[in-house]
Amino acid sequence: MSDKPFFSARNLHSYYGESYIVQDVSFDMAEGEILALLGRNGAGKTSTLRTIARTTSPELRSGEIWLDGNPLHQMPAFEAARLGMALVPEDRCIIAGLSVEENLKLAQIAEPVGWPISKIYEHFPRLAERRKQEGITLSGGEQQMLAVARALARDIKFLLLDEPYEGLAPVIVQEIERILESIKKLGITTILVEQNAVAALKLADRAIIMDTGEIVFDGTASEVLENEQMRHDYLAI
Repeated sequence: MSDKPFFSARNLHSYYGESYIVQDVSFDMAEGEILALLGRNGAGKTSTLRTIARTTSPELRSGEIWLDGNPLHQMPAFEAARLGMALVPEDRCIIAGLSVEENLKLAQIAEPVGWPISKIYEHFPRLAERRKQEGITLSGGEQQMLAVARALARDIKFLLLDEPYEGLAPVIVQEIERILESIKKLGITTILVEQNAVAALKLADRAIIMDTGEIVFDGTASEVLENEQMRHDYLAI
């Protein structure tokens, strides 16, 4: 058995223009691990997630990103996606003019395909009820479900979630939490960026806290939940 981590970020430095955002970030993840990436607004969480996802902005200027032995830092986002990485962005990026079902089917145009549509509807019954409805007319919570379901429509092994609870009513947050618990049971390695730190920590195995673009803590989720001073200093909770 290989002793190499399933995912590895090594000395990431990324920029928005000349603004230095992600500053020498390094961490590893085991396969199937759930990592909560936390910090105050502007700490660099989303920028780190977007750097890993190989989006065009921010620009990765140095560092290495490895997924299951593959050098993501040497390839564009679409190639990384073919290797099993999926980003669910904060704005969800539901495609206008397409129904719920068409959004899901579009995700399966190219290989590798993940869950069949029928299985997605079993796990997301609310989407099944609205399968013919235009995706962008769904409620915020339903759009979040569609964004996660669209990722699962691909054959993914590494999921990046950016603020999945953002702007959602508590009852919908509970439903999204149930879905994320199901994803955890599937063993999909996941990074979760979330302002609702307590909810994220309850789901996660590990936590990383960022401040001004740098990692200031890397340990277990329970350590953060039990450390009141750390939560006050870096998470304002």
